[in-house]
Amino acid sequence: MEQEELIKELLKKDDKSFTLLYDNYSKSLFGVIYNLIRNTEEAEDVLQEVFVKIWKNIDSYNESKGRLYTWMLNIARNTTIDKLRSKNFNNSQKNLSSDNFVHVLEDSSRTTSRIDAIGIKEFIMKLKPKCVQIIDLLFFQGYTQQEASDELEIPLGTVKTNNRNCMNELRKMIHD
Repeated sequence: MEQEELIKELLKKDDKSFTLLYDNYSKSLFGVIYNLIRNTEEAEDVLQEVFVKIWKNIDSYNESKGRLYTWMLNIARNTTIDKLRSKNFNNSQKNLSSDNFVHVLEDSSRTTSRIDAIGIKEFIMKLKPKCVQIIDLLFFQGYTQQEASDELEIPLGTVKTNNRNCMNELRKMIHD
């Protein structure tokens, strides 16, 4: 089933399309969640919560703003971060360095290697080092912009500007 057709069926709340969505994306999303939580049981719980949110909120997906997988990945990442913060995990428990994340992407024996199917590693590695650092902190490690500002010892406004510029650069790469 093509993605456009899948989205149409999901909007109709078709159970078979949801099963197909789960079968195609659950392993990748679980890998992202697990890399943040580092606990299989907790990751499974969050994955279930993520798919409930996807099901309930599929009508808020806007194809013009990005790919379906990216939208689901943001839901997974945000839900995981909310879970970590609700349990008062400290940064050392919830963070994963970019070196470890790249290693996970390169390890073809792990289910998380499927995330590279969207080509994220290739695009991120082409960015300027400051962009790689900002994206790592904000998107892979779950830092807030204020926390990234504190960590990098740069003004919050600079973090926001760099993040916006880096994301625009990433968008251009992806769409070219």
